[in-house]
Amino acid sequence: MTILAISGLIRPMLEHRLPEGLDVRWFMTHEEALAAVAEAEIGWFDMNDQAAMADTLRAATKLKWLNSIYAGLDFLPMDVLIEHGITVTNGAGINAITIAEYVVMGMLNIAKGYREVVRAQERREWLLDSPGKRELAGSKALLLGYGAIGKLIAPRLAAFDVEVSVVRRSSPVSGDPKTLGPDEWRARLGEFDWIILAVPATPETEGMIGAAELAAMKSDAVIINIARGSVIDQPALIEALDKKAIGGAFLDVTTPEPLPADHPLWALDNAHISMHLSGRAQSKMFQRSGDRFLDNLGKYLRGEPVAPVFDPRLGY
Repeated sequence: MTILAISGLIRPMLEHRLPEGLDVRWFMTHEEALAAVAEAEIGWFDMNDQAAMADTLRAATKLKWLNSIYAGLDFLPMDVLIEHGITVTNGAGINAITIAEYVVMGMLNIAKGYREVVRAQERREWLLDSPGKRELAGSKALLLGYGAIGKLIAPRLAAFDVEVSVVRRSSPVSGDPKTLGPDEWRARLGEFDWIILAVPATPETEGMIGAAELAAMKSDAVIINIARGSVIDQPALIEALDKKAIGGAFLDVTTPEPLPADHPLWALDNAHISMHLSGRAQSKMFQRSGDRFLDNLGKYLRGEPVAPVFDPRLGY
């Protein structure tokens, strides 16, 4: 009989929909998780405590398939996944719609100075002019990362008449000036009004936006980061924002998370911090994850491929 170890948090949504003939071991605490996964072939043990998730994975010595709602799994021990040959399905695309909407919201918020409008309302002050006068129409955006989220960001910006150039890992489409290769985008940073980061967290993307890249940007360029805080050299970003060397930053992700109350990013008026809420700004995340898991479970039991597969060697 196939043994599954699953977090009890999703039991109400999942239990009545599971196929018969499975030995499902639900757990609520870290200690219960360690016991539940010991014999499990299939695991879905997402927890808010990522260190506890890593410990649970190490204890799951018979695991063949690990499912997760998280898209980025860089906090797990990749060596364990590789050594045991565990198939991993992640949450890529589960939150793509709401994150793409968050990008548009962040750009409009900064373009129109809407944070100042909200503050004026709280002061009951009637503004006589708009604090922001930028238009998205006619502006240019560089989109780094064209996975599930990037593929939803591009058409939403196109609807606002934003000219979007996409950076892809693979070679760009021949003759397409709007598709750049991994070695081309840095030389063209000065062309863009918006720099949008939607890349996975891997060793090659860590610190990909540093002092040199920030210096190459337009003085009013805005960075939108919905990837991971680690893809930006944060001290260099703070310096650039403090000196007004760039226009601003909309940061859904930071290092660390949560930011300490005395962190300098909080005090910068041109830094907009959305506290990693972009993926949570929806009501369908667990429903979508459950539907995907059940679909994959049927495929797994039939010996068919599951998807989307996370490659621990690549980190995405």
